Amino acid sequence: MWRVGDATVRTLEKSPADTRPEAQPGGERLSIGRLRLPRRPRLRFEILLIAVSYWIYSVIRNAVPEQKAAALRNADWIWRAEQAVGIAVEHTVNHAVNSVTWLIVGMNYYYATLHFIVTVGVLVWLYRWHPGRYAATRLVLFLTTGIALLGYYLYPLAPPRLVPDGGFVDTVVVHDTWGSMASGNLASMSNQYAAMPSMHIGWSVWCGITIVMLAPALWAKVLGWLYPPLTLLVIVATANHFWLDAVGGVLCLAAGYGFSYLWYRSVAYRLPRHVTPLHAT
Repeated sequence: MWRVGDATVRTLEKSPADTRPEAQPGGERLSIGRLRLPRRPRLRFEILLIAVSYWIYSVIRNAVPEQKAAALRNADWIWRAEQAVGIAVEHTVNHAVNSVTWLIVGMNYYYATLHFIVTVGVLVWLYRWHPGRYAATRLVLFLTTGIALLGYYLYPLAPPRLVPDGGFVDTVVVHDTWGSMASGNLASMSNQYAAMPSMHIGWSVWCGITIVMLAPALWAKVLGWLYPPLTLLVIVATANHFWLDAVGGVLCLAAGYGFSYLWYRSVAYRLPRHVTPLHAT
């Protein structure tokens, strides 16, 4: 029986929701139905999976050829498109925030650290308190990131701070803070033209939705609502992204949710919070 909330998954004989394969003499036969069942995640496997996946993501992202000419042409197109619809305020935001030293320095460190800390923190929280929903929600994040890699390859894009004569301030360089891997002394270690889509936005919206949907405390839900728009302000103020990069990140996330829904046949957050072992009766 499946129930939303704090329900426990129990497999009942001849239940319509029972998709377990019949036992075979050599053990249970692996099936698509069995793979779709919520199951308790295994700590060592998850740590290894996340570490390997992030390593692969970094290698592929940075292995994409840095097509400077194409990236600058695309940046020019993005900027003109934003001007045409009246949302090209990146330059104003960048200079306004840069004029307040303590604020822009804080945003530099926010950009460099919270992107990873909050995402990993949400994954750990899901693993500990929502094991039945963990796999489906983690799948959304992985699919979103995988789709983003295609974007980096197919649509190289220079961030605002690298647009010649754009007048943007590279805040990490100007304030000599440790920040973006694509600025300062670390620039040679990262693909500087992998700006579309923005995974700072894709990951932050994933974190925000997860917290809002599952956190019981009101203050946590408020933080979940605030985290994505604050991240949007940071990526624009530091001249690391255009507004439309954020739109690209949200579209990738939407696709991730769609694929996860098709696989689990349910929204990730509506799956049972806890799950019993497959052999439980």
